[in-house]
Amino acid sequence: MVNDKVMFHTAKELVELGRDNIPKDLKSGTGLVYSSPATLAYNSPGAEGFGVKRAGLSIPGSVMLIVSPGCCGRNTSEISIIPRYKHRFFYLDMNENDLITGKHLSKIPQAVTEVVDTITNRWEEEKPDVVMICITCVDALLGTDMERVCKKATEASGVLVKPCYMYALTREGRKPPMVHVRQSIYSLLDDRKRKGNSVNFLGFFAPLIDDFELYDYFKKAGVANIREIGRCDTFDEFMEMSEANFNIVLNPEAVAAAEDLKLRRKMPYIEIKRLYYIEQIRKQYYALANALGITIDDEKEYNETLEVIERVKSKKSDIKFAIGESLNADSFELALALLRYGFSVIEIYGLFEEAKFNYIEKINVLSPETRIYSNMDPTMMYYEEGEKPDIVIGKDAAFYHKDSYVIGWNEDIQPYGYAGLKKLFLEIEKSL
Repeated sequence: MVNDKVMFHTAKELVELGRDNIPKDLKSGTGLVYSSPATLAYNSPGAEGFGVKRAGLSIPGSVMLIVSPGCCGRNTSEISIIPRYKHRFFYLDMNENDLITGKHLSKIPQAVTEVVDTITNRWEEEKPDVVMICITCVDALLGTDMERVCKKATEASGVLVKPCYMYALTREGRKPPMVHVRQSIYSLLDDRKRKGNSVNFLGFFAPLIDDFELYDYFKKAGVANIREIGRCDTFDEFMEMSEANFNIVLNPEAVAAAEDLKLRRKMPYIEIKRLYYIEQIRKQYYALANALGITIDDEKEYNETLEVIERVKSKKSDIKFAIGESLNADSFELALALLRYGFSVIEIYGLFEEAKFNYIEKINVLSPETRIYSNMDPTMMYYEEGEKPDIVIGKDAAFYHKDSYVIGWNEDIQPYGYAGLKKLFLEIEKSL
């Protein structure tokens, strides 16, 4: 459907077209990508939030050498002014000759050695535990074997060196940058003895919210050590993640890393989803308890969360939402959850893929006229606000609705489970 030149599709239209006929304007890989003000900070693997660069530095005691043309490294200046990243970014600039011949690769081992020397001798700081090499699309096109280059750099510098790939070209491929960087990080875990009372949470680079109920459920089940990279203060603490008996995968982008640990360390994993429909959260916990052979008593958390939801509904049951994609949620799952609670969702902004079609089918039953837009479609430059939402969730959607109440919902600290759902509805209640 075209409305004032802006492309969008209702849930009903998408269901009628079927999962094998997703319109091209909802697929960013089939045409021009529009870096609108709504998406400019988010659609690059080196962009705002935990892009490749910040992700690579989530390892305690790490520093990063960015090997790129100046144009690719310039946006790092915004990150490097954050106090905790001081003295952690270094650059190896590529000239035109390097771009053509790949000569820069022979310079990397020496550059890493100079980085280590600068930190330890000139700045008189502790020797880094890891040097992450961040490379760009140039080396994707050259077909660089970075594992081999990193091995040579390790031998030259005496410090562990690992690659992280800021390849925007592979964003929609089999192994996108944010999948690959997780694999690179967790490949550092060694072969130390595993402990039956230890578990890792894999998926995010910042901690989960402190009142995430799974911490308490596992401790009651006898799990003494629950580790996640965002709570590790030292490299030694990070390496203690090698002791885990199993992993809980909280973000699908960490599945490949969990698979690697399963193959290399015989460390099994269970994947759970971030959900915002309370009944599905409960159902998932019961399935998790059954798989692990433990008991999960969620009555307290369930009732407390439900109370907040019902309180919001009693204050205003006809809230109209617009849902963006730059947020700590799956846009389509969150939209469906809000519809199930009885609210309205008039717009969803997000990259659509076949895996989302199950959500679209359910959204269609409850709200067939909900509009689905792609932020990256060039026709979004013609967007004009129609029906005004009461509340916008997501910074990208906020760009299109400047007079609506905005819940950004994209902080580094990650909401999850009942605690995350409760926090969201407290934010909604605040808006009322």
